[in-house]
Amino acid sequence: MGFDNIIAELVLIYAGAAILSTIFLFLKQPIIIAYIFLGMLIGPDGFGLVSSAEHIEKISHVGIILLLFLIGLNLHPEKLFTLFKKTALSTIVTCVLFALISGVVTYLFGFSLIDSITVGLALMFSSTVIGLKLIPTTDLHNMPIGEMMISVLLFQDIIAVLIILFLKGDGASNLYVLFLFLLIKGALLALISFAAMKYFILRLFEKFDVIQEYIFIVALGWCLLIAGLADFLGLSYEIGAFIAGVAIAISPISLIISEKLKVLREFFLILFFFAIGAQFDLLVLQKVLVPSISLAGILLIFKPLIFRSAFLFSKESNEISTELGFRLGQASEFSLIVAYIALENSRISARASFLIQLTVIITFIISTYIVSSKYKTPISVDKNRRKD
Repeated sequence: MGFDNIIAELVLIYAGAAILSTIFLFLKQPIIIAYIFLGMLIGPDGFGLVSSAEHIEKISHVGIILLLFLIGLNLHPEKLFTLFKKTALSTIVTCVLFALISGVVTYLFGFSLIDSITVGLALMFSSTVIGLKLIPTTDLHNMPIGEMMISVLLFQDIIAVLIILFLKGDGASNLYVLFLFLLIKGALLALISFAAMKYFILRLFEKFDVIQEYIFIVALGWCLLIAGLADFLGLSYEIGAFIAGVAIAISPISLIISEKLKVLREFFLILFFFAIGAQFDLLVLQKVLVPSISLAGILLIFKPLIFRSAFLFSKESNEISTELGFRLGQASEFSLIVAYIALENSRISARASFLIQLTVIITFIISTYIVSSKYKTPISVDKNRRKD
């Protein structure tokens, strides 16, 4: 695809997003839904103004990387370890329950046992993008609910990476080896990152901190470098970006960097939500419409209830547990990745892959509506619920 075509598509996407988001705000609807609807409207299976969503989706991945980097910037390593210890058991137990529920429901709709197991594994995660996008920044970094959410989502991301490696590998016989190597690689990447930050990058920041543009470009380069290194080691870009952020969190300059990168993050996240809508092919996905709606409905009911019970068991208040349950009550962008990889490696049928994709999109849309109507979000059209 030529450069001119990409520019033309970006013009269509952002001009269309500006128009549709204005309409959605007048209608008092969540602005994220406008981006997804725009993808459906002008994507390959809509008017076809954007002929392929694949390259847009790849570009948009930068937004997720920056999102995880910004989260890491506000988490000191000691605090992170404390959170992981508090939520590890709850995260593992809830993931197992969600996998069982999704797998059983899928099997009851006539899918094979292998398909059902893979669907269960794919749909046991919650969305990092939706969860963190819809929570106010002040709550995310300074309130227990934000800290708990970060911990659960990051632990889920680690499990998701393990499952993806498993699907790419030779099967269950390699599971323990994969897990061991994942831990070793993660520890190695963290060690390299913290050493480089402490003895090199922070000294550069101290020397040239009066030049704001320099701080911005070095921080961005650092984020993408560690993210790329993580991918090279077989982890994920997201985990690498998060480690890069946590490494900077030991310095007060992390707060300055965080503010400067927010706008760039939003630029790419718009593309992410557009790509989700653009990949929505109703003619193909209608083959799994009934099971997808049923599965999405069950997840939207049971995920908040199970999360609420898990957090109550962890001694959290009823108010925090209930809110966390709703904020984590959808499927994940990692579910889509699992669906694609499983299909590519012939571990799942095309019909089961479509089931995962449609279920994810439905939960994204409905969960966004629920959270926006019940709790404070940065995108709420209600000024009483709007909080950045």
